[in-house]
This record gives sequence, C-alpha cells and structure tokens, in this order.
Amino acid sequence: MNQYREKSESSAPDQLPGDNRPRLSQQAVLAYRAGKMGVSAVPGSGKTWTLSLLAAQLVAEYNLAEDQEILVVTLVNSAVNNFSSRVASFIQARGLLPGVGYRVRTLHGLAHDIVRERPALVGLADDFQIIDEHAAEEILKEAGITWVRANSDTLDDFLASDLDERKAEWVRREQWPRLTLSIATHFIQQAKDLQLTPPILRYLLDQFPQKLPLMEMGYAIYADYQRALAYRGAVDFNDLIRLALQALRLDPGFLGRLRHRWPYILEDEAQDSSSLQEEILKLLVGTDGNWVRVGDPNQAIYETFTTANPRYLRDFRRQKDVVSRDLPNSGRSMQSIIELANYLIEWDQGSHPVVAIRGALDWPKIAPAPLGDPQPNPEDNPREVYLVAQPFSPQKEIEAVVKSLTRWLPNHQDNTVAVLVPRNNRGFEVTNMLKAQEIPYIELLRSTRTTRETAGALGNIVAYLADPTSARKLAAVYRVWRRADREDEELQQRLAQVDKLLKKIIHVEDYLWPRVDRDWLLEQDFETQSPALYEHLVEFRDLVRKWQNTTTLPIDQIILTLAQDLFEQPVDLAIAHKLAVVLRNAANLHPEWQLPELTQELAVVARNERKFLGFTEEDSGFDPDKYKGKVIVATMHKAKGLEWDKVYLMSVNDYNFPSALPQDRFIAEPEYVRDHLNIEAETLAQLNALHQDAEAFYYDEGLPTLRARYEYAAERIRLLYVGITRARKSITITWNTGKYGTAQPAAPFIALQTWWEQSLTDFQK
Repeated sequence: MNQYREKSESSAPDQLPGDNRPRLSQQAVLAYRAGKMGVSAVPGSGKTWTLSLLAAQLVAEYNLAEDQEILVVTLVNSAVNNFSSRVASFIQARGLLPGVGYRVRTLHGLAHDIVRERPALVGLADDFQIIDEHAAEEILKEAGITWVRANSDTLDDFLASDLDERKAEWVRREQWPRLTLSIATHFIQQAKDLQLTPPILRYLLDQFPQKLPLMEMGYAIYADYQRALAYRGAVDFNDLIRLALQALRLDPGFLGRLRHRWPYILEDEAQDSSSLQEEILKLLVGTDGNWVRVGDPNQAIYETFTTANPRYLRDFRRQKDVVSRDLPNSGRSMQSIIELANYLIEWDQGSHPVVAIRGALDWPKIAPAPLGDPQPNPEDNPREVYLVAQPFSPQKEIEAVVKSLTRWLPNHQDNTVAVLVPRNNRGFEVTNMLKAQEIPYIELLRSTRTTRETAGALGNIVAYLADPTSARKLAAVYRVWRRADREDEELQQRLAQVDKLLKKIIHVEDYLWPRVDRDWLLEQDFETQSPALYEHLVEFRDLVRKWQNTTTLPIDQIILTLAQDLFEQPVDLAIAHKLAVVLRNAANLHPEWQLPELTQELAVVARNERKFLGFTEEDSGFDPDKYKGKVIVATMHKAKGLEWDKVYLMSVNDYNFPSALPQDRFIAEPEYVRDHLNIEAETLAQLNALHQDAEAFYYDEGLPTLRARYEYAAERIRLLYVGITRARKSITITWNTGKYGTAQPAAPFIALQTWWEQSLTDFQK
C-alpha cells in the first residue's frame, strides 16, 4: 500500500476564488493524490498553473518530513522561475512559508544536485568544475580543426562525383571543418546519452572487423575533447546528466535516500523527455513511487539529433498503472485560430502525402474554454486569419510584412505582436528593415555573451559590497567601472596603473572614508604630482561610497542602482532589470541569504557554470505583455510558451518546412555530398548500431538519411503547429521562393490555405 494514499483520492481540489477557479479538466488533474499520472495538455490550457497548484497542494496536504520535498522537473530556466514563484504564491495563500517543501529544477539542475552530493562516487573531485558552453565549444573546435588538418582526405569518399577539383578543394577548405564540428558535437552528445565513454567506444570499434571512417573521426575528436576536460578537472553539461544516472545505479543506498527525499516527482514538458531523463526519473520514482508527467506531444520541437522523443510520454500514458488525463481546453486563441490548428492535426493524421509522417501531430484537438470560464477565448473574427498564397521573393516577403505592421501598429498600441521566423538569420533580416523603418522592436535572437558580461560586471561590484575591506575586490570594481578604457591604448595604461595602486592599499577605509590623520589619497600626494589622477580617484571614491550606501536596500534595488551608473545600452539595462528580478525572487525564496550568497548567484550566471541557472533571452521569463506596441522578432522555437495578439509566421516554404516529398531539399543534405547523404544522421546511426550490438552490427547507407528526413519533417510540422498556437486574435502566414527562386509553399501551408479559403466561403454564406 502506498504510504501517500492516506487521504481520500476523491477529495476535491482547491476551489480558488475569482479568476483562479480551475476548470473541470484541471480539477481532474488536481484530484491526484498518489501513483502515476500522465497528462496531455494543449497549448494555452494552463498546464503550468495546474501543475504549480498541484505541487502546492501536495506540500500543504501531506505530512512531509523536514528532509522531504516535492520535486518539480521542467525544461528551461524561465520555467524554473515561473514554477517557483507560482508555487510560492499558492503556498503563501495557505498561510505557509514559501520556499519550503519543494524544489524546482531543470534536468541539468537536478543532475548537478545529484552529482555534487556524491562526486567521488562517479570519480570526480569535490571541487570539480562545470565548463561553460562557450569554453566547451572552443575546446571542441580546436579538437575538430586538429583532426581535419591531420586527415584532410578522409571524407573525400563523401564528395559528390560531379564536383570539379576547384570546387572540391573549396569544400575541403571551407565546408569540411564546419561539417566536422557539427558532426562531432552531435556525436559526443549522443555518445554520452548512450553512456559510451571514449575507452568503451574504442573497445567496441576494435571488435568490429571493418574500418568505419565516420566513427573513427567521431571517436578521435571525442577522445581529445574529454582529455581536455580532464586536464581542466571539469565536466560539461552532458557529462552531468550521464554521471547523475551512473551515481544512482552505483549506490542503492544513495538512491534510496533520494527516493525518500523526493516522494513526489512532477515533470513538466514531458514531450521533450530524453532517454537519460526517462531513466533518471524512473530510478528516482521506483516501482511504487509517485510520478506526474505533463506535456504536449504536438509541441515536441527539440528532437533532431537528440534522444528526446514524444513517444516517452505517449508510452507512459498507455501503461496499465498510469492514470491518463487531458487538458483539452484553451482560452488563448479565438475560435478560427483554434480551428486552423485543429485542421493541421486532422490533415496530418489522415491526409499527409507521406504516410510515414502521419501521426507527427496527435489528438486531442484543442477545445475552446467552456461557457462561463474565467479566461474566455477572444471574440472570433475569421477575417483575421490570413494565409497569403502570393509568392514573394525573400526580400519582398519582409517588405510585405513590414508594410502590414506599419498599417497595423498605429491603431493597436495596446496589443502585442510578433514576427516568427524559422531561423535566426531570417530574423536578423527582419530586424534590419524594422530598424530602417524606425519601427520599435525587441529581438529574441541574441547569444548569451552580453548576458554573461553584464552579470559578471554586476557580480564583481556586489562581491565587493559583501567584502568592503578587500583591496583586491575594490580593484576589480574599478576595472568594471573603467572597462571601456581597454579599447584605448592611453587609457589602458591608466587603467593598469590605478588597478595596481588600489591592490596595494592596506586599509581600504583610509581611501574611501578618510580621517584627518589617515587619508590614503593625501599620503600618496596625487593632488600635487598628478592632479588629473587625483580627480579620477576622487570620482571613483564618490561612486563607490554611493554604492556602499545602497547595501541597506533590497537586492533588486541595489542591482538597478548599479546598472544606472554602469550601463548605457538598452540591452544591458534590460538584462540588469531581469537579473534584479531573478535575485529578488531568490531572496524571497531564501530569506536567510545575504550579499555573499546573492553574489554567488550572479557569479553562476556570469560563468554559465550551471546551465539550469543560465540566463539567456529565451530563458529569462520573457513577458510579451510588457512590450505592447513593439514588434517582437523571434524564432518559432524561442516563441514556445509565449503568446501574442497578432502573429506573423514567415518563410513557410518547402525548404524550411519540408514534407519528405521527392522534390524537397533538406538543410542537412548539402549539395557537395554524394547521394544526398545526411552525414550526421549516417554517423549517429552507426554509433547507435555499434552500441546495440557490435557483433551483429548492421548499417545500410542511405537508410539513416531517409529516416532523418521523416523525423525532421515531423518535427517541422509540429513547429508550424507551435507557431500557429502562439496567436490570440490574428495570424498571417506567408511564404517565399527562397534563395534560388525555386522554393514552393510547404505542403501543410497549401492544405491549410485551401481548407481556409473554403471555410471563409462557407462563413460568408
């Protein structure tokens, strides 16, 4: 008998007042008390709200021991913050202390917690480091380039036969290094997912009688990459997950303690669960544990060249001991947009021209919010659905969208709008034209470098404020303040001079808060010998004094005050604002934390040391409603989880959204490779075959490429579904003829456009 089935399983969920009342479908999920439950949730169904409330209920209603927590596992960092704040608010509403009795983690965060608790168990030192993504990329790049230089002709067998020698030399010089790096990246990730270390892989390769050039390439780069990590005493993010699973398997006692600590596991975004995530959570739950998995297989858009697969959630829901629930109601979109998304499911299920891709989208269809729902759907207006059949060139498509925005924005300043593109480069082209037309925009296309630098600058100052007698940290503050001086040779000399002087101060207070008999500046006689330097040091002293006076303020106000003095660029100020929110939430969840602990949080962000606390544009809890009247430009991937009143979906052609038809071109099949092979897919197929059974190794060249086409086409139709379901009140979908003018509208676009024209005709009748 499960020890957590003490209370009646039929007891009603919380009936919250006003707009927080759960729907009937949500009540069915909230009635959960123990065991295993799988939930399929359509876009806009309130799954995060429901899962957060369920977590709060479990914390409040069950007598958890002091060392027990409800564990919530989610996909991205923004969801961690979202869940933490929502669970805290629900718990506070019950009069309980927030931050106690639950833990919210991404998979990387959970793996870090497990490995950090017992590093020796998996062969790591107590002070092991987690290398950031940028450093990992640099190490991998160096290993890849070294291999290519030593093996320049190894991949010649894969060159297209019709290439002349000049073109072949161009491929060897320009394309092979890039392709090699891409293959190696996915090879290493897949090898770690399969728990294959370089020594194990070498052993398997040695058992195989034939030479496998692609595998030998992957192994060589993998081995060099791991040696570089070992030299640094570091692991990467993929190692974390691999080692966490290893730790759970090696020590049953450790696993038992973790099972006791986390008697309930609630998993969000389960459609993107990977094989390792599946194994880790399955071990933590055990045969008689409590596991709730919530997700939407139709929004599985991170599967290419990974072991993530929506079938894990689908298979889980079919198990006999699993209760299956649906959250089919959504109040996000008007009825016509819901019908558009539902028809895409229907078409894919029964009419997709390639039978192998049917089922990429699954039931249930989206149902509107029921009558009397506190979050009703927007009023329907079928004329706000535009599927533009007109063929545009890539440039003309952008011009058409920007022209439409120019007409729409002046009369909709209280509405949100987004332009969603398939890839970053297309987004950059859109923002360039928006900028030229002086249309305000926000882009979700940036890398994390600016974020890390901003966090690092703030972190150095907060670290000093936590230790104000440190001359070394004061010098670090000065370097942050004068960081722009590095670009000027003359100012760079002054920067080095002052940095050296500040580090030598014995008593920092003699400089910052001098007395008549103890004044460091007067003792150095700068006022006489170097008046300009004296004025410079006085200016810096006044600034540091100002910052020291902020230490009685809440952490978010400290950060905002520092940012106003440090930054001028809007992006830096925006990141600082988001960091302030993150630290405020951390302080609220951990009231005992002081400046040293909060400094560590900034340092973690600056180093990107822990991916689950990383801070990227897509992981920062972006709120579209804060940018009404501005155009948000984002990739469709980064738009997942967000919504806007009006949405433009661009470039929906058969190149960006192929359907595996004979005429379709695939980005992973470059023209310089023979037989249209997808070399990455071929390499990973060999790796998987070797892992399954080296003695019975079976590999049919070309078959992995075909399978990769099907998988990619299935993922892209799900991406189109995600794009459509971001829109509340209006949606415009366009396509272009591509770089060479030969692209056609994507097959699902044609199906939707044909069906919608008929629907409009019926509506007008």
